[in-house]
This record gives sequence, C-alpha cells and structure tokens, in this order.
Amino acid sequence: MAAAEQNTDLIEVILKDHREVEAAFVELEERTGDPRARKDLVDHVIAELVRHSVAEEQFMYPAARSRLPDGDDIVDHELQEHAEAEEVMKRLEGLGPDDPQFEPLLKQLMDDIRHHISEEEGDLLPRLKAACDRKELQELGHKVAVAKEFAPTRPHPHAPDTPPGNLILGPGVGFIDKIRDTLSHREV
Repeated sequence: MAAAEQNTDLIEVILKDHREVEAAFVELEERTGDPRARKDLVDHVIAELVRHSVAEEQFMYPAARSRLPDGDDIVDHELQEHAEAEEVMKRLEGLGPDDPQFEPLLKQLMDDIRHHISEEEGDLLPRLKAACDRKELQELGHKVAVAKEFAPTRPHPHAPDTPPGNLILGPGVGFIDKIRDTLSHREV
C-alpha cells in the first residue's frame, strides 16, 4: 500500500512499525534453523530500523522539540539511543551468522530497541498525540511514511541525525544504499 493510501496518523504509523519490528524479533528468537536465512532476516530488520529511525529524526523529533516543553531533552535522549543502536547495527551488519559475536550483538540490539520502543510508547507518543491536532498528526505521519520510502537501508552512525543535514543527505544516502542492496542481492 502506498504511503498516501494508508492511515497516516503519526502515532499509528510509528506503532505499526513497532509491531512489525517486534514480530521480526519474535521470529528471530524462535528461528534457529538455516544461518543464512537468519542473517537475511537480521539484514531486513536492520533496514527497517534504519528507515524508521531516519524518518523519526526527520519529522517526528523536530515536532517533539517544538511542541513539548521538554522536547529538547526528550529528543536528545532518543537520538542518543538511536546512535547507540546504529553502532550495534553497523557491527552486526558486518558479521556472518556463524561469527561468535553475532548472537550477543543481536540480543543487545533487540534489548535496546525494545527498551526504546517502550519509552517512546509510554511517554513521547502519548504526549505528542496530546500536543498535536489531528491534521498535524496526519501530515507528520504522511511525511514519516514517505521519508521511509527514500531513507537509507543501512546504518550510517556518523551521518547527521538532525535537520537540515539529515533532510539533505538522507535521500541521497538512501539511493546509494538501494543500489548496494541490489548489487549484493540483499532483500530488504
């Protein structure tokens, strides 16, 4: 379904992403078979997490900064968690499924992301929902959904995570990542 056709309420878009990531985590916890298939699923999860994070950084976090009295503190904390997760994703991305660090790093990533989701859903999202009117939430959700389509699919820990740098570089990096994904036959 194209971004314009789906429910674009910001809260619903973010929650949908969270549920999809959690479903993939559960599958990873239950799947112990083919290591190559496991690595493919991890690569897919990393791509989805990167897209989600980039879209939040481009549109949701600036809204939180401007709409919430303590928005700067909240967003700075969220960005720090994104940076930490991105470092883990970058390390994990470079490992094969048989590497002894693969499973511990995957567990760390899942624990970190679950913690991040819990904080967002318990604090930031309800506060944004209360601070923004319906139209603003629809517009933000649409922007997030569209941004995900053009966002990078690989972690770039040293890329800018705040406007205007992330708005300028994000789509270009996303394009390069998609070329790399195609050439490496990486399905995301």
